[in-house]
Amino acid sequence: MVPKSARGVPRPLWALALHGGAGHISKDMKPTRADAYRTSLQRALELGRTILAKRGTSLDAVEAVVRALEDDKLFNAGKGAVYTHSGKHELDAAIMNGATLECGAVAGVRTVRNPISLARLVMEKSTHVFLAGPGAHSFARSQGVPVVDNRWFDTRRRRNKWQRTLLAEELGTVGCVALDTHGHLAAATSTGGVTNKRWGRVGDSPIIGAGTYANDRNCAVSCTGRGEQFIRNTVARDVAALVEYRAMPLADAAHGVIDGKLQPGDGGLIAVSKSGEIALVFNSAGMYRGAADSSGRFETAIWET
Repeated sequence: MVPKSARGVPRPLWALALHGGAGHISKDMKPTRADAYRTSLQRALELGRTILAKRGTSLDAVEAVVRALEDDKLFNAGKGAVYTHSGKHELDAAIMNGATLECGAVAGVRTVRNPISLARLVMEKSTHVFLAGPGAHSFARSQGVPVVDNRWFDTRRRRNKWQRTLLAEELGTVGCVALDTHGHLAAATSTGGVTNKRWGRVGDSPIIGAGTYANDRNCAVSCTGRGEQFIRNTVARDVAALVEYRAMPLADAAHGVIDGKLQPGDGGLIAVSKSGEIALVFNSAGMYRGAADSSGRFETAIWET
């Protein structure tokens, strides 16, 4: 239902969802840490809500939200990125404009403070879609993007986990999807990858159609979880295809892919449709997430409620 003002005039429709990663999120987490996550999610959600409520674009909203999450050391993106096997940080990100299908992505960047903004520059200031490693850094320098030493991404919590679990993997990603009052969709995803990754590993986050997708004809999607599984099953595009070609409700399409094609514990996704439907679906223990829309919805959660 389209919300109406006191005078009965339809209000512009907008919707927003975000995530801060899915995986084995223990319910034994200290209450103070859970509260810190909720506060960060609410702060980022409020940022996106303000942009959309003021008739800003979905593209600006998803970039701003993801930048905020990249700058928050709680999440595995930007400042909170996990460590590779060699003790460094390698960051990936992608953004997509549902109105034009233009998109930009970067992978393996080590000195760019906000990879999501570099991905947007790839989309808007180059003739390419995907830049990786040294090429992405060269492009960043040509665009005057703020850079930092790789050690800027260090956090004690991530280093301690890396040293304790050098043979394990920690999953995590941040993302945002939005529908703006102009009827346009956008999606953005950013990640530090998996703990202890080797050999230039790249997951689904920067891959259009796997971890990130937006198309005004159907929906916008951002994924989080075991990247290889999301790549193999082209999860983001698969959800969009079910909405577009089978006219499935967004939640049904998302559950059909997450529950029907992936293995339990693989992760989840957030999505918003062209009509403002929001889906927050995961098959793991938890997913840091939030949703807001023009009807007054504003909520965050970590586990199933």
